[in-house]
Amino acid sequence: MSATVSAAVVWNCHGHVPIVRGTPVHLQMALDGLALNPALPEGMIRRLIAHRQGSGEIGTRPDLTAELIDEMIATDWPRLLWSLAFNDGLPDSFRLRLARHPDDTVRAALASSRASREVFELLLAAPEPHVREYLARNEAVPDDLRARLAADPSAKVRATLGEHWPDAPEHVRRTLLTDSDDQVRESACSVHHPHPAPPPDLMPALLADPVTRAGVVRHLALDERTAHRLCADPDVEVRVELAKHPRLPPELRDALGEDPNARVRLAVFGRQDTPEPLRSAIHAHVLAAPRSLDLLDVDGDGSRFDWTVALGELRMLRLEWVRADPLPHVDSPYPCLRASAASSPRPLPAEVVARLLADEEYEVRLAMAQRAPELVDVRTAERVDREFGPGKTRYSPWRPADVLTFPVEVLRRFATDPDPRMRCLAPRDPDLPAGTAVRLATDPDVNVRQAVAGHRNLPEEALLALLDDSAERVVRAAAGSPRLPREQMERVLARAGL
Repeated sequence: MSATVSAAVVWNCHGHVPIVRGTPVHLQMALDGLALNPALPEGMIRRLIAHRQGSGEIGTRPDLTAELIDEMIATDWPRLLWSLAFNDGLPDSFRLRLARHPDDTVRAALASSRASREVFELLLAAPEPHVREYLARNEAVPDDLRARLAADPSAKVRATLGEHWPDAPEHVRRTLLTDSDDQVRESACSVHHPHPAPPPDLMPALLADPVTRAGVVRHLALDERTAHRLCADPDVEVRVELAKHPRLPPELRDALGEDPNARVRLAVFGRQDTPEPLRSAIHAHVLAAPRSLDLLDVDGDGSRFDWTVALGELRMLRLEWVRADPLPHVDSPYPCLRASAASSPRPLPAEVVARLLADEEYEVRLAMAQRAPELVDVRTAERVDREFGPGKTRYSPWRPADVLTFPVEVLRRFATDPDPRMRCLAPRDPDLPAGTAVRLATDPDVNVRQAVAGHRNLPEEALLALLDDSAERVVRAAAGSPRLPREQMERVLARAGL
């Protein structure tokens, strides 16, 4: 077919730009969508491989034959090979070839995947430290091979191993805990990635070492003399860990409850044995944290910054001792304790579930809905999802509707909802009427058009119009629809000169 297109012009209803049918506004996005289209014929896959442009995600397709993989490797296009390395279905014979590839980004991707012992052995000899860093993170690497990284010449590789392999064999942990590099020892005894108790003979040295002191506090038997010394430690992390210790003397608990640092106080707040007046005072103190970023460095010691951090931690705090015995805390004056009770794995009476689903604090309602979605009535489910604002999906597309169930009649009502976030849910109805799908395909909101682009009941003409959409991700979604006619796939490829 000739790449020359018809002179017939249609109008894009979103951007009011004249578009030649078959000529997507965002051609590369259309090609990227085609690359993952499950209905794309093998011959067209070959043409996209030869294109050597775009995201390279075609390498992640689950239907690649040995011949297609050969062609991909022959392109020597690093972005494509990087995607191919992440393909779970890639045979090890091809992984061995990629392990010898000169591009370090390809080998780094392979080091993050599941592969054979032979592949990992090749990657262990990689000259670039960052390839070995990915091996240090990878739980699929056999233990004896991974253990070799404890003696790696790169301190960053050794630190990565200490951080990401907390349950390493004792001889590996011992090597890392006695490493000459501060970063390695700190990572192997981190407060942010809890590790098992260190070997007893290393405890005195780890407690004396400023970079490992905080991480070892939780493992101490904690005599009174040591507790008093640590209570005055200038390191905030040491005092935070001390405030959580189960053997902390009551007088030191109360002293840390008035610590200048809000994170230390918050650790006392979360203790089961904290007296109620002190818990209440700490809660009020943390809630008074400044909201303005201009105030973060006012004190010059980071305490104002930690105050705002503590405020965020308070909202997200989930306490295991509350989750273990939730009923006494379902009416707690503290939202985080009620949310902890709501997230308990223990079954709660129906009237308690209903009360927590109607809680005045959104975090409590959400915790209860996530814990027992099968107990959430439709009206409450809708309320919980509506209140999950757009700001909460900035870093993740997850929303409560992903675990809550809406009947067909509710999904169809959402199709005309004033809130575009709710209209996005309508295409989750597998039998959405074609007329409704067409209306959603011309919705002014880009997320709604994207959501409906792959629906099985969207008429062909409406689907083709989305190929001309002004938004890149809508074009990509339309091109990825398995219902896209083969002749339209051909037109996209022809327009790109493929």
